[in-house]
Amino acid sequence: MATLPRSAKSTTPNSSKFHRPHSALDFDAGINASTAWTEHLERTVSDEEPDDAEDDDEQYRVARALYDFEGKAEFRELNVEAGAVIYIVKEELADGWSLVKTTDGELGLLPQSYYTFTSDFKEGLDIQSSFNKKTREASSSSITPRGSPTSPQIALPITPQTTGEWRSFPSFTQSLLGGKSLNRFSSFVTSGAEDWVLNGTNVDEQIVPQVQRQSHHRRESTDEDIDDLDETQRLHRLGEADQHYVEPGPSWKVKLPPFQVMVHTPSKRTSTLTGAFTVYSVTSLFQSPPDSELATPPASPTRITVYRRFSHFVLLHTALCKRLPGIALPALPEKQYAGRFSDAFVEARRGDLERYISRIVRHPVARYAEIVTFFLSCDSELEWKRIAPQHLSMPPAGPSFYAHVFHPAFNVDADEASETVDRFQTHTRAVGKGVQGLRNIFGRVREARLGVATAERLLSYSLLSLITGKPLASAPTTGGSGSENEDEDEDERTFKLKRVLNEEGAWCWKEGCEECLKLTKAMQKTSDAFQHVADLYDDHARRTQLATHESFKNVAHPSSLYSSVIQTHRSTLTRYKDSTSNGGTDDEMASRCETVLNTTMAEMETYHTQKIEDFSTLTKEHLDGEIQLYQQILSRLQLARNNFDPPQFDNLGTGARQPSMYERELEHPRLTPELLPQPCPHVYDSAPMRPVSVAIQEGVGMLLGGSAGQNRASVFSKFW
Repeated sequence: MATLPRSAKSTTPNSSKFHRPHSALDFDAGINASTAWTEHLERTVSDEEPDDAEDDDEQYRVARALYDFEGKAEFRELNVEAGAVIYIVKEELADGWSLVKTTDGELGLLPQSYYTFTSDFKEGLDIQSSFNKKTREASSSSITPRGSPTSPQIALPITPQTTGEWRSFPSFTQSLLGGKSLNRFSSFVTSGAEDWVLNGTNVDEQIVPQVQRQSHHRRESTDEDIDDLDETQRLHRLGEADQHYVEPGPSWKVKLPPFQVMVHTPSKRTSTLTGAFTVYSVTSLFQSPPDSELATPPASPTRITVYRRFSHFVLLHTALCKRLPGIALPALPEKQYAGRFSDAFVEARRGDLERYISRIVRHPVARYAEIVTFFLSCDSELEWKRIAPQHLSMPPAGPSFYAHVFHPAFNVDADEASETVDRFQTHTRAVGKGVQGLRNIFGRVREARLGVATAERLLSYSLLSLITGKPLASAPTTGGSGSENEDEDEDERTFKLKRVLNEEGAWCWKEGCEECLKLTKAMQKTSDAFQHVADLYDDHARRTQLATHESFKNVAHPSSLYSSVIQTHRSTLTRYKDSTSNGGTDDEMASRCETVLNTTMAEMETYHTQKIEDFSTLTKEHLDGEIQLYQQILSRLQLARNNFDPPQFDNLGTGARQPSMYERELEHPRLTPELLPQPCPHVYDSAPMRPVSVAIQEGVGMLLGGSAGQNRASVFSKFW
């Protein structure tokens, strides 16, 4: 794939030359480079300029169309060809549209995703002088790219235009696509890694550590400079939280000890402006280290509790994606539109949010981000409203993220890095496929446990029916439905029952039979024990195993989660090999490639560490739940067994038998359990399972007709 020509080497770091394309073909050839086009700064005509220098189009922002678009005239939409110059009159309209103007003066609508802003690019030295003269006669307020030989004064840095989303939110579309993004640009471009590898970054406005790599050129900031900043400027400057270190391995250096975060106690609240919403308590637990000298146990952890809505988690995720583009962040749970206040959904959402924030604070880099600290500690609503917009307004880190990654020099071997990413990709794909199969099997295990509960309950009813003489109605496995007894009147039923039980309720035709009384009571307690065992199986499948089933989302889809890391790693390897081949060596580019490769390989090592923790925790929790279940079952069965041995068996001979609480259920046994609750799907699951997704799917199916074998006619077929 062709890209823009590389800039000539210069003694001034980060300098580059920009060339104006001569045709739309040149524009399309270089669109995949993050530095191909930069956002056009709005121009203002100086009062000293003559009146005839003013143009109506100068007041609009200049852009170029990325794709062909055929608009509908009845909706005032434009027809635009890829590469065409357009002027943005109003950028943000409803539903993602923009009001634009063509060079012919035609005004209409165009989707925001179909264009990108451009700036005036200086031509190379071989451009005709007549064109250079026109360029120099432009408005005095125009910004000239840094490093241009015709720049009359020191120009401000140009922020590279984002050629695509930095990280898309989880959405219904994303779940339909199995987590894949519609963005056609690779993560190597959108994360700023390509811009960093090709050009470095401007670091004039960044705070840097004292220990610097040789290839990173930065200006030291003094304390006086920082003190002169207001709060907004201080937040927008890079500090210690934006400096990341890679240790030999490569692996991320742990700057902050891990801590625990719990999301609990959801409550429904109502606002006159936004309506009803759910608030979750978010508690951070910081464990103080034990005092080895005094040999005292560690003190109770420090607790910090704040209250957050789902929209607050969205803000956290947005800010993290902008500031940490090189990190594989967990996916945020999808937004819910139907049934979002039901107890089942609120509990499922609570668990998803707890898993999300727990994975954030587990990451050795993400857990000390400023937005995470602010999210977990700000307990003032006024302070939140004042500071949160400032975090959202911070520009994407882009190449500056990689500029603040520090690692040992020359610690990457290209062949080893290539083999590592191949094995990592193969492994994550296999893990994802295996986990998906395990999730399906675990769902069948839960259904089987529910079947065992029903069987235990049926056994209890059958035993109770035996010793009481009362028939079991609607029993699916008895061979009869109880209809043979429907014609019997109440007197006949009472007469037969007296022949089965004596006056004391013992299972005997003899009156005053103490042994049968003992036996009947012991068997009745056994029947009750089977009911308790059935309850244990049912509760285990609905609660304990449901929590384990939900926890599988922690280890599901690692290949999708780390796809951006893999893409960036492979693309950087290609650039690295280009810079060290063909008889020439670009040391600066190779050094920057090493920085990106250290970042991606540190992310792979992070996955390795977390995989061990996740699967160990998941397996231990499942085994603990199984052990607890069978211990409770064993305890119930042991108590029932003891009733047949003295002294418990002897004590059952005193007093008449009291009816069991389950005898009343013999006429209407509980043999059809409620549907088993299923875990909410992972964002990267291919099949839409949430209520809104199911509703849309069913609605489309109703209109178009069901699949083969469903025998469902569509609405259209009825009219046809």
